[in-house]
Amino acid sequence: MTSDDFAVLILSHGRADNVKTVRTLDRGGYTGKWFIVVDDEDDQKPEYVDRFGCERVVEFSKEEAARITDTMDARPDRGGVVFARNACWGIAEGLGLTHFLVLDDDYSAIEHRYDDGGKLRAMQFPCLDEVFEAFCRFLDVSGALTVAMAQGGDFIGGVGSRNFRSKVLRKAMNSFFCRTDRPFRFSGRVNEDTTAYAMEGNRGGLFLTVADASVTQTMTQKAAGGLTG
Repeated sequence: MTSDDFAVLILSHGRADNVKTVRTLDRGGYTGKWFIVVDDEDDQKPEYVDRFGCERVVEFSKEEAARITDTMDARPDRGGVVFARNACWGIAEGLGLTHFLVLDDDYSAIEHRYDDGGKLRAMQFPCLDEVFEAFCRFLDVSGALTVAMAQGGDFIGGVGSRNFRSKVLRKAMNSFFCRTDRPFRFSGRVNEDTTAYAMEGNRGGLFLTVADASVTQTMTQKAAGGLTG
């Protein structure tokens, strides 16, 4: 993997004025490529282009994504992030990427989690280029379909918790390091990440979370727009 082969894909819908993840990447010293992924049913696309530039905004067809997506319900509409998640491999291939990281748009921090004298601490990474490269190397050698960073709920119990002591968990939620040549499908309109690692894991797919790194995001269903809408 080289810097030209990797990019961060930030999924967003209806929140052109509040893409926190871009600011978080900048604070973490990330210097690589990143793109805002929007769907062709989002009427805020012009605002995304105005704010981030046309070269940073990638649009996908929600109708085409729906053809390869099982929402696991009978609703006829195309609300939900699952369509964007399933479109990412086609987007990555079109951009000439071998590796990519899928993030939501509401992260306020990407942090290192560590034991400080029996206390679980968090420190904002100052060198995300190196962190992302390490994750991609681990993805390559592990043979996993995807590798994720942990979430706050994974650390209930602090340094004594099983998750923190295990360091590597058999799950993947919310953030996804992926290879373009190892596609898998998300299913379900909500909780699509849990459904993916449960279903694909039962079929032999390897989904991993590294507990030394975590993402901090807006509390579920508190941010306007997006999946909450």
